[in-house]
Amino acid sequence: MSTAPILEDSETPPTAPGAARPLSWSAIFDYVAPTFGVGFMFLLLSIYILKFATDVLGMSAAVMGMILLLGRGLDAFVDPIVGYLSDRTKAKMGRRRPWMLASMLPLGLTFVLIWAPPKDLDPVMVTVWMAVSVIVFYFATSVLIIPHTALGAELTDNYHDRTRIFGGRHIGWIVGSFAAIGGLLALDRSSDVRTTVFWLALGSGVGTAILILWTVWRLRERPEFQGRGAEHPFRAFRDVWRNPHARLLLLVFGIESLGAATIGVLTPYVAQYVVKRGELAPAVIGVYMFASFAFVPVWLPLSRRFGKKALWLASMLLTAVSFGAMLFLSENAVVLMTVLAFAAGTAASCGAIVAPSIQADVIDWDEHATGERKEGAYFAAWNFVFKIATGLTQALTGFVLTFSGYVPNVDQTPEVKLTILALYGLFPAACYLIGALLFARFELDEKGYALIRGDLDARR
Repeated sequence: MSTAPILEDSETPPTAPGAARPLSWSAIFDYVAPTFGVGFMFLLLSIYILKFATDVLGMSAAVMGMILLLGRGLDAFVDPIVGYLSDRTKAKMGRRRPWMLASMLPLGLTFVLIWAPPKDLDPVMVTVWMAVSVIVFYFATSVLIIPHTALGAELTDNYHDRTRIFGGRHIGWIVGSFAAIGGLLALDRSSDVRTTVFWLALGSGVGTAILILWTVWRLRERPEFQGRGAEHPFRAFRDVWRNPHARLLLLVFGIESLGAATIGVLTPYVAQYVVKRGELAPAVIGVYMFASFAFVPVWLPLSRRFGKKALWLASMLLTAVSFGAMLFLSENAVVLMTVLAFAAGTAASCGAIVAPSIQADVIDWDEHATGERKEGAYFAAWNFVFKIATGLTQALTGFVLTFSGYVPNVDQTPEVKLTILALYGLFPAACYLIGALLFARFELDEKGYALIRGDLDARR
């Protein structure tokens, strides 16, 4: 099997104390590759699925919200299982890549099925079709994302290099999201939405499968981590909860995710019914994504200068201010919405690359305490909290829209508009402020990590 080199300008094997040297950019690309496709899938799903269900399929927003909650809820319980099993997997190609390979077919197939319910189905069968497709799709994403994220944390022991890895991962996700914005523009101009979204889904499904194959073929895993997962699943997640740094991050992630979920779901509604420029929704999302993409090179050196904690904390506060100001949106407030989207995207890029880098450091704290490598269990726990919170917010959004009097494709009442803005602005602002207050108590900094890393290297 052909593999990309992990280290640059060195023959030091990954098992040696000097392994914490810079990763080659080619190795980072090989790791990042699947995120181009997954980023497309997730943005299209998060931004358009509720509107597709209500305005194209004629489903109730509350019903679709419940399907999303059910899908996220069941999927959240799959994450710990996949995380534990991938930690324990012993295979010739490693413990992460076999799971990524297994995700290819169900991931691509169900993404296509979500957007392709037959036209002649009755309303009950449309609901069943969407529920099954969404649930299986989310299950497949767990089989891919948990091992893939865990693999990113295993590639290096370098404190700042991890920020490069997850910065590259974020760039891949954003590039895929940009492509999805192009898909949203195509859908906005399409006279046959069903056909257009089918071809978009088919192309992304096939493309994502090819990118997963690329990573599985090109990237290698560190052999010294094989067989070092927790022996018992309950002990694995008990250790996650007993880790004080991880426990705090779980609370922060959960609260932030409650607020962040409304952002993607409600952007098309705000653009169409509040600002009265529905055709600009993809452009506003594009501005958000552009800022998130463009500022990645800025955050990497700043994280070295000011520290990961300070930078992520500042990004939480900027996110809270950006979305809190969305409450002042009104008809034709295109400039204000665009400026706030840019500010929010800038903040989001910081959190997206610094947060998983901090998570990887917290996992090393666990290795220092237990002697085990449980990346799968840790990222599964964080994903569990994220998905439960996201599902709750999506369901809440669907119910609030329904019971506020929302009627698709007509001018909304002032009460409905205020409800949409409160969910879109005030709710995430409050969540991010609470998250920032909690995260201010986080204590594992670069100096503390260096002590842990030095002791681990000595043990090895």
